[in-house]
Amino acid sequence: MYNTQQDKLAALRALMAEYGVSACVIPSSDPHMSEYVAPRWKARQWMSGFTGSAGTLVVLADDCAYLWTDSRYFLQAEAELRKTSIGLIELGTAGMPSIDGFLKSNLKAGDTVALDGQTYSAAAAHALQAGLAAKGIRLDTSRDLVGEIWHDRPEAPANPVYLMPLELSGQSAEDKIKHTLRSVHSYEAHALLLCALDEIAWTFNMRGSDVDYNPVALCYAYISEEQKILFVDQAKLSDGTVDALRLEGVDVAPYSLVTEHLRNLPAGTGIVLDKQKTNIAIYNAIPENCRIIDALTPPNHFKSIKNETELKGFNNALLRDGIALTRFYIWLEEALRSGRQLTEISVSNKLASLRAEQPGYMYDSFPTICGYAHHGAIVHYSATPATDIPILPEGILLIDSGAQYRDGTTDITRTIALSQPTTEIRQDFTRVLKGHIALATCRFPEGTRGSQIDVLARQYLWDAGINYRHGTGHGVGHCLNVHEGPQSIRMEENPIILSRGMILSNEPAMYRTNRYGIRTENLMHIVKDTTTEYGTFLTFETLTLCHIDTQLLHLPMLTAAEISWLNNYHQTVYRQLAPHLTADEQSWLRRKTQPIQQPPHGNN
Repeated sequence: MYNTQQDKLAALRALMAEYGVSACVIPSSDPHMSEYVAPRWKARQWMSGFTGSAGTLVVLADDCAYLWTDSRYFLQAEAELRKTSIGLIELGTAGMPSIDGFLKSNLKAGDTVALDGQTYSAAAAHALQAGLAAKGIRLDTSRDLVGEIWHDRPEAPANPVYLMPLELSGQSAEDKIKHTLRSVHSYEAHALLLCALDEIAWTFNMRGSDVDYNPVALCYAYISEEQKILFVDQAKLSDGTVDALRLEGVDVAPYSLVTEHLRNLPAGTGIVLDKQKTNIAIYNAIPENCRIIDALTPPNHFKSIKNETELKGFNNALLRDGIALTRFYIWLEEALRSGRQLTEISVSNKLASLRAEQPGYMYDSFPTICGYAHHGAIVHYSATPATDIPILPEGILLIDSGAQYRDGTTDITRTIALSQPTTEIRQDFTRVLKGHIALATCRFPEGTRGSQIDVLARQYLWDAGINYRHGTGHGVGHCLNVHEGPQSIRMEENPIILSRGMILSNEPAMYRTNRYGIRTENLMHIVKDTTTEYGTFLTFETLTLCHIDTQLLHLPMLTAAEISWLNNYHQTVYRQLAPHLTADEQSWLRRKTQPIQQPPHGNN
C-alpha cells in the first residue's frame, strides 16, 4: 500500500490531524522493553527504514521528522536515512537536543504528543510527561497510531514454550520463586510484577523462540504468596508443560488477562515492579489505591549471579564455540588462499553452519557483525544484500558473533589480518589488546562498580587521543539474552556492584571511519582473588577459547607481563581445544597459539 517512507509519513500525519495530535513518538520497543523485538513491534523500523535495534523516531505534524540513536548506529543510520526526509540526531553528541527538549522547542502549550503506551516504559513516559507538562503540552499514551495505518502488520508470535531441566538450570522454579518472594517481602510488599521476558524465563526455567536471537516467550508474571501466575498464550504450552508448571506451584492464564488481573488487585496491595521494564499501559492498570514500589526486580539481580550448574554450562558452550570458531578460521584462511569468492554474508553463513554442527546449538545470539575493511568501522554493522561486499585477501576483517546453546550463550569478537598489516593497524590493534589485557587482569575490591574500572580498557587509546563511544562490557545470560543487565562496564555511571558469579564481556575497540574497525572481545567470569587487611578483592577469569591474531601485534608496545598473559591465554586455548580437533586442525591451532617473544628493546 505504501511505496516509500514518505507515503507512510504522509498517512501517519493524516491520522495525527484527525486526532488532533501535533507529534508522534515511535520507539523501538515491544510491550516488554526488549532489545530485540518480534516483527510485529518493529514500528520504528517500518516507519523510518532504519534497521538498527535502538532508536526513537519523532514525527511532527508538519514535514519535520527525526531519528534519535546512539553511537553504535551513527554511520548505519546516516546511510539508511539518506533517501528519506528523516533527519538524524546523535545521542550523546554535544549540542544535540533530547527528545523532550526538541518537543518543547517545536510545540506550544495545548499541543498533544502521542505514543503507544504498550511500547514505552513507565519510567520514560513519566519523565517525558513531566517535561512536556512544564510547557503545557499533553502526553497521550492511549493510541497506537502506527498500528492504525500498518495494514499488513505481522501477528504476535505464537511459538512453543519449553522448560529448562534442572540439570541445566541448577535450581528449580519453585526455589527461585521462594527466594524471590523473600526479597519482595524485604520491601514490605505483597507481590512482584515481572514484565521483562528474560527475567520471567529465568524465574520459571522457561524458554521460547518468540524473539529472534533470544530464547524467550511473550508473557507476564505476577508472583505473591497466594498467586504465582504466568500470563502467556496457552496455545504455546503443551499439556506436559502446564502440568510441570503446576507442580512448581505456577498457574497459567491467558496473556491478554494481565491487565484485568492488575485492575482487580485489592486496595493496599504493595507491588514491586521495575518502571524501566514495565510499559506505561500496564503500569496505569494498577489501581491508585495500591502501593507501587519501583525497584530493580529480584530476578534481574539473581539471574546475573550464575550458579555452579550455569557456570559449567557456560564453559561447555564456550568450548564447543571455540571448536567451531577454530574450524571457521581454518576454512576462511584456506578459502582466501585458494581464491574462492567470499562475501560478508557468505562468511557469516559459514560460521553459523559450523556452529550448528556443535551439540546443543540453537541459533545465533545476535546478528553476526562481519565487517570487512571500512564496514568494520560501523559498530553494529549487519550485512544485507544491498551492502554485502566481497572479502579479499587484503586488509583486516572484524567478526563479532555469538550463539545460543542449550546450556549457555556466547559472544566473541576477533579482528584478523588478511594480508600484511600496516604499522598503523598494528599499533591500533595493540592499543586495543593492551586495554583488553588490563581489564582481564585487574584486581578490584568488593563493592566496585563497572564505571570505576572502565578506564583500564581505554587508557592506551586515550594516550593516543582515541576513544570508542560504546560500553566496554555487558552481562550475558545463561541461554538467555546476550546483552543482559543489570551489570555493565562502561563510562556512564551504573550503580550495580560487580559481584562474584557475574559474567561480562570485555570488548575495547577503536574505529577509523571509512577505513577499518578493531575490536577484541572475550567473556569473563568474576571470581574471588584474595582477602587482605583491606578487604576481599575480586578479579576476572577469561572463559572464551579462541586465538588472537598475533600478526596484528606491534610487539615493541607490549610489556613482558602483557606478552606473558597472551602466551598463557593461548596455551589455555590450545590445551582445551586440541583434544577435540583433528591432527591437521591441531597443527594449525598450534601455529596460531605459539608463544611470542619479548623484543630486545621491549618495555618492562
